[in-house]
Amino acid sequence: MALGACAKAFSNESGPSAREHGRLRGLLDLDFQRAGASNRTALIRSLQEPPLRVVRAFEREDGSALAHLHNVSGGVLGGDSLMLRVRLGQEASAQLTTTGATRIYRPRVDAPTAVQINEIFVGEDALLEYVPDPIIPFSGARFSQRTTIHLAPRAGLFWWEILGPGREARGEIFQYEMIEMITDIVADGCRIAAERTRLEPESGDPHSLARLGNYRYLASFYICRVGLDAKAWIAAEEQLRQVARTAAYSSDTLWGISALAADGVVLRCLAQRGLDASSGLHTIWRAAKTLLFHRETIPPRKVN
Repeated sequence: MALGACAKAFSNESGPSAREHGRLRGLLDLDFQRAGASNRTALIRSLQEPPLRVVRAFEREDGSALAHLHNVSGGVLGGDSLMLRVRLGQEASAQLTTTGATRIYRPRVDAPTAVQINEIFVGEDALLEYVPDPIIPFSGARFSQRTTIHLAPRAGLFWWEILGPGREARGEIFQYEMIEMITDIVADGCRIAAERTRLEPESGDPHSLARLGNYRYLASFYICRVGLDAKAWIAAEEQLRQVARTAAYSSDTLWGISALAADGVVLRCLAQRGLDASSGLHTIWRAAKTLLFHRETIPPRKVN
């Protein structure tokens, strides 16, 4: 949901402690900086506490850094309390992806809800591309995610997330207990977007018209560049709407796009198949990066 008024940025709650009410604490704190006068971005600091891990950052041909986010547990366990904190310094450029789908496992009966907190800081003239694989909640899963993204003047952002219905091959369609995803984006001290998603299949049918209808996958894609004027975003919205139409290969995929209060646009996708949502996101990403940054996209190289 885009906000129509500017609101001052607010601070997140403090991060999880090592052991709190039986939760396993995991922390991944990454600091990317541009290396001197060169056009290269390097991962200069990495604080890691299991199960979260980054093995290394790969240098790419355009000078950006690519990092793969690992969860050595194989997925999010019931009761986990995880934090991802990422900072990009001035003029840095980094891309983050996952090594595969994020699996949200079924918790023990007495386990608290699994929690993921993401705190993202993108510096002046920096660019962050966050392009993960889908989130797949298992039967009985409970998961709450809170994301806050701070963008400095002239900072850029590509940030998408895809939520799947469950393990389709096992017939687990909307059998999770609860998924909650909260996202706030703050640009130059002003909150420009606030998204609140909560699905509880047992108490509210996901197939209702007020939720997902006949679709199974839900995706959100935020595209931002701080400082562009409103006319530029109106033009970008229309051009990306045309691209989204080409990404809707059939009635199995539905796309919508809207300008934010300032500094960006948001796209929504409903899809029957996760592959269609992912393919469409990549198509729009390529078009948007060329349009807004005059650069070509480099899809992430996957590692095991």
